[in-house]
Amino acid sequence: MASSFIFVVFQGHPAFAHDAKSGWSYPFACCSGFDCREVPAKAIIERPEGYVIAGTGEVLAYRDSRVRNSPDGAFHWCSVAGANDGRTVCLFVPPRSY
Repeated sequence: MASSFIFVVFQGHPAFAHDAKSGWSYPFACCSGFDCREVPAKAIIERPEGYVIAGTGEVLAYRDSRVRNSPDGAFHWCSVAGANDGRTVCLFVPPRSY
C-alpha cells in the first residue's frame, strides 16, 4: 500500500530542474533538483589554467564543456549531490571582464 502512495506522489510531480534565485532554470543535465546553487565570486578563482573551485581545488579549463554562461551575471556551481566537496557537474560563469 505504501509503495502505491509513493508512486502517486512522484507521478504527480514530474522531474524538472529547479530555478536560480534570479528566476532562470538550471538545465536538468546540470541539476537533478538540488545540485546547483549561486556561489559568491570568491568561491571561484580565475587562473591561467581555468576556473578553480576554491572549496575543492578542482580546476575546470576555460573551454571545459561544464563551463557555461551565467544568465544573471553571477557564479552558480552544480556539484554531485549538491555537496560542498563534490565533483563539478556544471559551472555557470559571468562574462569575463577582460
